[in-house]
Amino acid sequence: MKRFSGGDQSRAVAIWLFATAALVFAMVVVGGVTRLTGSGLSITEWKPIMGALPPMNAADWAEAFEKYRAIPQYAQVNAGMSLGEFKGIFFWEWFHRLLGRLIGGVFAVPFVVFLAFRQIPRRLIGRCAVLLALGGLQGLIGWWMVTSGLSERIDVAPERLAVHLGLALLIFMGLVWTGLEAWNGAERSRHPVGWSRGAAILLGAVFLQCLLGGLVAGAKAGFVFTDWPLMNGEILPPIEWGQGALAFLHDQGLVQFNHRAMAYGLLLGGTLYAWQAWRWRLAEGLGAAAFTLAAALWLQAALGVVTLIHAVPLWLGALHQAGAALVLAIATVNLWLVRRSQPRLFMSGPRSRVL
Repeated sequence: MKRFSGGDQSRAVAIWLFATAALVFAMVVVGGVTRLTGSGLSITEWKPIMGALPPMNAADWAEAFEKYRAIPQYAQVNAGMSLGEFKGIFFWEWFHRLLGRLIGGVFAVPFVVFLAFRQIPRRLIGRCAVLLALGGLQGLIGWWMVTSGLSERIDVAPERLAVHLGLALLIFMGLVWTGLEAWNGAERSRHPVGWSRGAAILLGAVFLQCLLGGLVAGAKAGFVFTDWPLMNGEILPPIEWGQGALAFLHDQGLVQFNHRAMAYGLLLGGTLYAWQAWRWRLAEGLGAAAFTLAAALWLQAALGVVTLIHAVPLWLGALHQAGAALVLAIATVNLWLVRRSQPRLFMSGPRSRVL
């Protein structure tokens, strides 16, 4: 095996990391479909090895169906479901878990091979090891999420779903960032601290918005208050404050309101960020990255409104979740570009200024 470049970078490693990121992106989308189809609790056991195969005969299917019929979701939501209908939701959850196993193999096996042939730049070995550990943790978090809906609830706890989604997106960001590092080599220039701070705040805000979206999904808040820009004709919907602090995690009106408010803040922040990039004429492509991020935020917000007013049909819900991951990727690349560049920011007048 031959390295494409010098010892500080490896295009082969970068391609491997980007390919794994693409699989994680697919898993995030499939996870959204699994949630929207109500399939997430159809497999009531966690078998990391033996669970790789679906039921192989009629007896196995009958056993899996009987275990599903023992949980509250069946009794309160899907009572009377046929075996054929059960197979429909079962395979979405099975495919979601299969993708997780596939991602583990696609990451772990090349990681060992690249290590053996000393292909991974030394500064990235620790990062890749952390990503591998986070992938294993994600499997545990996924089962922890599922268990919240097997005994007392008819669905998973919203906060656990948000944690599961958030960790998947952290892994996705880490893969994209580390892939860029492997492709381009080590940083050799100092970055302007102020502009980097703004890009980091935007990335953090996008990630927080994704977590709020996870709470909306977990609370099924997208199926209520489907008018816009008001919520049932009001700015602030009725909120069950009797839940205390849990209202911020479980109350359908409040979690949707928070998601909307954060979206407005992101649109404002992203637009100002792009305007400043135009005003100061950022060099080395950073202006294009800023405008791409702002455009992605506006498109995602528009898609969110359309998804909401149509009461979250399956294809729009999946598209909105995919859009969130894409916006997060763009924000990640934008921050990486800012930190790896040393642009001169020029005002329209004779004085130059670095933020």
